Amino acid sequence: MIERENYIKKLFQWKDKDVIKVITGMRRCGKSTLLKQFQQLLIEQGISSNNIIYINFEELENIDLLDYKSLYNHIKKECHNNEHYYIFLDEIQNVKNFEKAIDSLYVKGNFDIYITGSNSYLLSGELATLLSGRYVEISILPFSFNEYSKATKNQKYEESFSTYLKNGGLPYSTLLTDKNYLDDYLEGIYNTVIIKDIEERRKRKLDNGGFDRNVNDTLLLKKISQYLASSIGNIISVKGITDYLISSGRKVSNSTVDSYIDALIEAFIFYKVDRYDLNGKSILKQNSKYYIVDTGLRRHLVRKKENDIGYLLENVVYFELLRRGYIIYVGKSGTNEIDFVAFHNDIIEYYQVSASLLEESTFAREIKPLKSIKDNYKKTILTLDKFSQGNYEGIEVINALDWLLQ
Repeated sequence: MIERENYIKKLFQWKDKDVIKVITGMRRCGKSTLLKQFQQLLIEQGISSNNIIYINFEELENIDLLDYKSLYNHIKKECHNNEHYYIFLDEIQNVKNFEKAIDSLYVKGNFDIYITGSNSYLLSGELATLLSGRYVEISILPFSFNEYSKATKNQKYEESFSTYLKNGGLPYSTLLTDKNYLDDYLEGIYNTVIIKDIEERRKRKLDNGGFDRNVNDTLLLKKISQYLASSIGNIISVKGITDYLISSGRKVSNSTVDSYIDALIEAFIFYKVDRYDLNGKSILKQNSKYYIVDTGLRRHLVRKKENDIGYLLENVVYFELLRRGYIIYVGKSGTNEIDFVAFHNDIIEYYQVSASLLEESTFAREIKPLKSIKDNYKKTILTLDKFSQGNYEGIEVINALDWLLQ
């Protein structure tokens, strides 16, 4: 079992702070395992196991707790005095009106509360209203390449990275060496997200008086997810997707497509990256890029896709920047595009990503946008080849695997 060191560190940073810890992320990315690791470390630090309450709402034995009143009464019954308790509630979105139970426990003052969910919509409903300013979100992603290498114990990094791109970084997938088993596993996750998580989102929106534009066409949802998966690294628009669907015989509107994309984003399958105009210092509202949370899932959705190693590398770099705490945009400088403009506190970093720079024309194309930026912030090109590394007029060219393993 690989300890998710960065996430464990975040949990300890917020331990006993007067906020609810909300751990979010797609299914099977390791949220439950993370909670168990954290609980074990608490015990090792002297916290009594009697003061730790853990409930997984996807386990059948907890079916009677899927009502917020029953959940609240159960926890109160388990806590016999005013001692300090650590409460872990896994996949809390399965509990109807869970917000009321969480709020009631929170105000007691002697509970350190941790909840997980597989859909970011749980933070846009009543929970956010009730607990405004009283919770912190910790987003969990599948294994980084560094974590994947440790899990598979493969020190041949080029070989390991090739497998990582194909199989992805979902923790359990590292144990599935048979491709057929892996495909079945990814299919199961994908269908669960599409059918269960997104349906749960639709129900919660309707329960809260929202409007969902009928996100209930599973085939259309899969079609849109396949389009996004095949287009990672490309700037696309909702209208472009709509036109594609209409040309293939589907009658659909821009607003419907937009709602379906929102559902995929809220289920943590795709992440939207807006464009940032470096000259105007503003976020551009039209056209964005979308990256998929796991490259193994992407291979499952797009069965035949060759010569796109550069896009896959770009996808991996985006999520590594996200893990490292950056706010990320696609950069626009005049007519030039910068793959990533990464903000961290008051610092800006610029990144270009290219599988290879061996062709002179490719090198010139990738370095040109960075040269057009006149400030003195760090500028980096990440590549898989080992022959182009160096400093070119202040622009660092670095091997991507070395950077990912930092």
